[in-house]
Amino acid sequence: MLDFSTEREPLTTFNLAGVADVVLLLLIFFLLTSNFVPRMGIQVNLPQAGASAPAEEQFVTVSITDEGTFFVGQREVGSENLRAALRTAKKDRTGLLLRADEQATVQQFAAVATAAQALRLRIVMATRQQQLEP
Repeated sequence: MLDFSTEREPLTTFNLAGVADVVLLLLIFFLLTSNFVPRMGIQVNLPQAGASAPAEEQFVTVSITDEGTFFVGQREVGSENLRAALRTAKKDRTGLLLRADEQATVQQFAAVATAAQALRLRIVMATRQQQLEP
C-alpha cells in the first residue's frame, strides 16, 4: 500500500548544479556559433622590392604630388581628365596603385577613388616603411 501521509517535510532546497551546467553549455554553444569579426585598421598591400615588375603589369599607377598634380603613369593629367586617362591606361588591369605625397589632400584622394570606382578598379595605396628606432 502507498503511504500518502504528510509527516515528511517538503523539499525546501533546490540544487543549482544542473542549472549551472545548462548555462555553461549555452554559453559554449553561443561562443562557438557566433561570428568573431576582428577589428583591423586600413589594410595596405605593398609590393615587395623584388616584385616591382608585376606591380606595373597588374596596376595602373596614379601619383599625386604635393602641389596636387595628378600623373597617370608618367603622363600629367588634370583632375577633370582623370577618368578618361585612367580608362585609356586601364586595358586589362584590375587595380590602381596610388602614390600620394604626404601633403596631398583628402579631396584629391577622393577624386582618384571616384574615378577608380567608376572603372571598377580596386585601390592599393603605396606607403613607405616607417623606420624603427633602436
